[in-house]
Amino acid sequence: MNQYHDFNEQIIKLVGGKANIQAVVHCMTRLRFTLKDRSKADTKKLQELEGVIDVVSNNVAYQIIVGTHVNDVYKDLIDQLGMSGDEADQPKTKKNPIKAMLDVISESMNPILEPIICAGLLAAFLSIISLTGLISTDSSTYQIFDALRSAVFYFLPILMAMSCAKRLGASPYLAVALAATILSEPINNVSGLSLFGIGLPQITYSNSFIPILLAVWFMGYVTKFAKKVIPKSLQYFMSPLVIMLITLPATLLVFGPLGFYIGEGIIGFFNLLMDTIGSWFVMMLYSALQPFIIMLGAGNFIMPVVASLIAANGYDPAFISSCTISDIAVGGAMLGYFLRARNLKQKQLFGTVTLSAILGVTEPAIYGVFVKFRRPFIAVMIGGGLGGLFAGLTGVKAYSIAWGLFGLPAYIGEGDFMNLWLMVAAVAISFIGATIAAYMLGIPVESDEVPAVKEKERPASSEMIRSTALKSVVEGEVVLLNEINDQAFSTGALGKGIGIKPTSHVIHSPIDGEVLTVFPTKHAIGLRSDQGVEVLIHIGIDTVSLEGKYFTMNVKQGDRVRTGQPIGEVDFEKVREAGYDTTTIVVITNTNDFLDVIPTSNNQLVKSDDLLNIVLQ
Repeated sequence: MNQYHDFNEQIIKLVGGKANIQAVVHCMTRLRFTLKDRSKADTKKLQELEGVIDVVSNNVAYQIIVGTHVNDVYKDLIDQLGMSGDEADQPKTKKNPIKAMLDVISESMNPILEPIICAGLLAAFLSIISLTGLISTDSSTYQIFDALRSAVFYFLPILMAMSCAKRLGASPYLAVALAATILSEPINNVSGLSLFGIGLPQITYSNSFIPILLAVWFMGYVTKFAKKVIPKSLQYFMSPLVIMLITLPATLLVFGPLGFYIGEGIIGFFNLLMDTIGSWFVMMLYSALQPFIIMLGAGNFIMPVVASLIAANGYDPAFISSCTISDIAVGGAMLGYFLRARNLKQKQLFGTVTLSAILGVTEPAIYGVFVKFRRPFIAVMIGGGLGGLFAGLTGVKAYSIAWGLFGLPAYIGEGDFMNLWLMVAAVAISFIGATIAAYMLGIPVESDEVPAVKEKERPASSEMIRSTALKSVVEGEVVLLNEINDQAFSTGALGKGIGIKPTSHVIHSPIDGEVLTVFPTKHAIGLRSDQGVEVLIHIGIDTVSLEGKYFTMNVKQGDRVRTGQPIGEVDFEKVREAGYDTTTIVVITNTNDFLDVIPTSNNQLVKSDDLLNIVLQ
């Protein structure tokens, strides 16, 4: 019996049983369920289940975080579910169609990153050992391992078909059969073909992913159609035949050519941009702005572009390099703050996020530090921009989808060590530039440390602790931070705080102080009180996707606000109808500067109620 069999039995039971599961996919650490009725899932018991790190439920999916061994858990889970998860209809959610498409691509790309990264690093390894003379490029040993590298990209349509079929409601095995068919010798890159007397264009399906993605999307609808029209007694025998007889011609006549030309158009657009303006401009711009892109929730939009460029050219001339350069610049900015900080707790924070950013994980720095202090954005724009400019002017290329320091071997392609050294130089420029810029820009004095009360100013009494209260930002029901379905907040990574399920539409200022920032999408606002308490008000979960729709803000950066002042309005009913959680989260982003942050004990809040009590000293 598989070691995860009992574990998965419990998961299936607690999400409402097999009948409640429409589909399930996985990413690097979590299982993503599409459930028919989420109210049947026992989230609390799932969170308590040994082996489950956390449960996150949002408008995208019901996600159970299990760790980096998720692939092994997933394999056994699928065996227990049979085909119920693969063949189930996908729910109709109210989402931006472009975002929905990018979500499908992103979720489909995650499982196949392993072979893609392997292929890129294997190419670097082969280049190194061939240059040392240990193995000749003409030897059969070299050619066997090189066949693995080339096969991953040649058979990319098969990998993509297997990965996206579950998400799109098609059978993975029929999807793979379709991909293998269009890659076969009689079809792939063959001229003069015709179907039903209709001439077919000469198309190279190998090394591509958009044609098969469109074809499998269509196959999902054909699967639903076949289930409706074919009697149940004949479905086992007839459904696969009907599905393939419809999907294969549609792929060759419509979706194959359409996908091919879309891919060519993407590549052509970016080649034109880099040929006319220059790759230096693209790399400089993306390296400088990536933290803003991540903050706005659009970090995955480049994945289809990168995949197309690598599949067509064998390398990415801009984006993956820019990602690494920007990540290292984020680490540099945090190192600058680490060197500048005087507060011990802040030094610990800056040191931790420095390491994670250098290794390619920048979210803790962006959400935990950048949003709070703002100046690191400028440091990354300076350091990342300089590094990106250097990489662009010297023509640095990435031969694989891998970023961070551990991804640097991916810049060795066919003995091109100069490309690696140029990338190392670009990374060094971005890191040093961002470190110096952050150190010179400094930490705002009022955010670095709360000024201590001088001894002579203290009252001559035994009461030595000062505190300040934050008033409610919106009327509603109190939710503890660890119950919020957003891990960045529920884990306390962004600071201590509280959540509110709003019953009113008006957002009030909880403090007397200054507006630090108003996010472009209006779903979040940062404030700083006169006592140095920095407050992040985050309205709803994943509401960044609404791009400001249903949100109105009456204040802007730099404005003075007073306690109880209306600072915005939100049509929470419309937000709920759009499928989003309206829980409004209030966190103290400089929690480490204070002795404690104590949430209210009330279950319901009105405008005049205290929300949080901050122990200042």
